[in-house]
Amino acid sequence: MKIIGIESSCDETAAAVVEDGRKVLSNVIATSLEEHKLYGGVVPEIASRRHAECISSVVKAALDRAECNIEDIDAIAVTYAPGLIGSLLVGVNFAKGLSLSAGKPLVPVHHLRGHVASNYLSSGTEPPFLCLVVSGGHSHIVAVKSYTDFEVIGRTRDDAAGEALDKAGRTMKLEYPGGVSIDRISPQGDDSAFEFPHPKLSTSVYDYSFSGLKTKVINYVHNAEQKGESVNVPDLAASFQKAVVDCLLSNLELAAEDFGYDKIVIAGGVSANSRLRAEAEKMCKSHGWSLTIPELKYCGDNAAMIASQGYYEYKNGTVADESLNAYATMPIDDIKF
Repeated sequence: MKIIGIESSCDETAAAVVEDGRKVLSNVIATSLEEHKLYGGVVPEIASRRHAECISSVVKAALDRAECNIEDIDAIAVTYAPGLIGSLLVGVNFAKGLSLSAGKPLVPVHHLRGHVASNYLSSGTEPPFLCLVVSGGHSHIVAVKSYTDFEVIGRTRDDAAGEALDKAGRTMKLEYPGGVSIDRISPQGDDSAFEFPHPKLSTSVYDYSFSGLKTKVINYVHNAEQKGESVNVPDLAASFQKAVVDCLLSNLELAAEDFGYDKIVIAGGVSANSRLRAEAEKMCKSHGWSLTIPELKYCGDNAAMIASQGYYEYKNGTVADESLNAYATMPIDDIKF
């Protein structure tokens, strides 16, 4: 079964053809990242305009590289939530038009479920497992009971880890995306040079809070600037990255122990972070747990992961009609369309 996936939740316009949920036949991505760098973050209006300009050619390229045409496709999967609403609407409306014109089933896919599915493209991993989904907009600990059955165990109560990394990087005057720049410069610094708190929340021992960590970086840099003092950016970046990773993994470790999981999966854009990958490997090795992390090319937003999850959603009977809408927010464990 061949599924074409369409992804446009942020600033990547992507399309991919995946066979049987696992075999990637093509994976095409067009990004407007360079334009957003001028502003230090994603500008929603620019992102949605670029999606509208290139989505047709990206989908055509995905079909061409898979050496097939729309008649060979069994279903069309599209990200419909969550994300930037203007960006999502471009992908959803294009997918609806393609579905109607080609007479193919339309499969709505939750973006975070797609990130989880990125691991199906890189390994033979199958549910059940415990997954840390960590990106610019989300930080969740999710029990993946089956391909379409998810339960949130912990989540951030304010900023996501990726957002905190990006904004800390911007405060340090590093190139956007700040999280990538922090990861790149951290090996040059001393990760014990600055001390950061590890917030504990009363809502749940598995929940996260990163706003305090981000604020501490901002206050330190601004205070130093006001006093005319220099900031050791590599030390600050290394220390901040260590704190974020320690917070992510300490809660994940606790959840795995408490819920009895020995199969650990990490997904989302921040899963590309080198320290997170290395420390997760150490943690799992110490417990004798298995660990699966996507290949770097599938960590960020892409359409192969949407096509993969679309395959399992379609097999589960998830099909939408032309009334499908996009949603800026939606929980991973309680989807609607």
